[in-house]
Amino acid sequence: MADYDFDYFVIGGGSGGVRSARIAAGHGARVGLAEEHRVGGTCVIRGCVPKKLLVIGAHFAEDLVDAERFGWTVGDKNFDWKTLQKNVLAEVERIEGAYHNTLENQDVKIFKARAVLKDAHTLDVGGKTITADKILIATGARPGTFPCEGSELAITSNEVFHLEKLPKSIIIAGGGYIANEFAGIFNELGAKVTLVQRSDKLLRGYDHSMVERLMHISTVKGIEILYNAPFEKIEKTEGGGVKVSLGNGDVREADILLAAIGRPPNTENMGLETVGVKLNDRGAVCIDEDFRTSVDNIYAVGDVTDNVQLTPVAIREGHALADTLFGDEAWRPEYDCIPSAVFSHPPIAAVGMTESEARDQLGGVEVFTSDFRAMKNVLANRNERSLYKLIVDSANGKLVGAHMIGPDAPEIMQSLAIAVKAGLTKKQVDATIAIHPTMAEELVLMR
Repeated sequence: MADYDFDYFVIGGGSGGVRSARIAAGHGARVGLAEEHRVGGTCVIRGCVPKKLLVIGAHFAEDLVDAERFGWTVGDKNFDWKTLQKNVLAEVERIEGAYHNTLENQDVKIFKARAVLKDAHTLDVGGKTITADKILIATGARPGTFPCEGSELAITSNEVFHLEKLPKSIIIAGGGYIANEFAGIFNELGAKVTLVQRSDKLLRGYDHSMVERLMHISTVKGIEILYNAPFEKIEKTEGGGVKVSLGNGDVREADILLAAIGRPPNTENMGLETVGVKLNDRGAVCIDEDFRTSVDNIYAVGDVTDNVQLTPVAIREGHALADTLFGDEAWRPEYDCIPSAVFSHPPIAAVGMTESEARDQLGGVEVFTSDFRAMKNVLANRNERSLYKLIVDSANGKLVGAHMIGPDAPEIMQSLAIAVKAGLTKKQVDATIAIHPTMAEELVLMR
């Protein structure tokens, strides 16, 4: 190992790469990390963190209206996009600085340059030749683009945080969590939102009841949803906006078109083919259970592979790999019962099997639901209803899935995910005394 410049070299400064570099360095390895953009990756710089701050900021639109029902005189309400944008980007910069400090405190050498593999142990990093015993590919993924004429006229989630002004109208293409989250954000901020999906389903993988409830609420709030509408052509209007021609014959115009249509892995022009790293048909890096690629000393974690595209998963993978390679304990992440959330308005949260998955795989299941209005919505005179669902295996009474839509659903779900992961029974949940009055008490009152 002493013959190399580094024991471990990480390509990519996102969540998985940073965690793996930090843990490896903590075990005494000589670690280098190359990041051509900004340390923090998609999540911190142009994803989860700034988007969640926009979600919070957008929700004040409802909170300020509701405040009057609680006795507050709010007065004239005005929103300034540049103020929110400036503060969000400042917070991103602060967190990026914290990432830098964490790595530097662990003596990780940071290279602000692109890294390209030359052979299994050699990299070109911004024109400098560097050698390493073990190499980690953690380059993540990027927003997908339209396979049609005029695709360059659309923006993606990379650019949406840097808009000069708030659009009056926006078309959002996609049916996943990113599309639905930005639909909620821009709708709350006053834009006319049209959500366009090429198939007949939104939020694949989430429980059907939760998706139906969100679609109903979104429609009531003014979001227009178009199904079975693939994009055929995108043009620029005379006013500087966009005109889209859809496969269903519809033509729509808006100030902005946002593409949220999947995230292909970043594997191009890195020298992977040169050194023999195998990719699948999606361009993702193929790995085994220990994150090893087809080249013995090269590994990959996070969104650049075909594992679950979630920040906490990438972090867990990077941590496990560093411990396995340089620590005293080898371990693998567990991919069952991964909790997730959609930060829509209102948010969805889930863990474990959906109702349909449980019926297909287990046969006998019991489904418990609670359909109610949150106390705040009752006094605010909002008809928006929350929905909670527990899925139970009839054979042993164990919780195998939990799903909810409503205020603070992701915050509540984190604790409930522990119960599902631990295999607790519905009887044990029922035996837990409720905290009253809360929304979460509904989870222990379903009979």
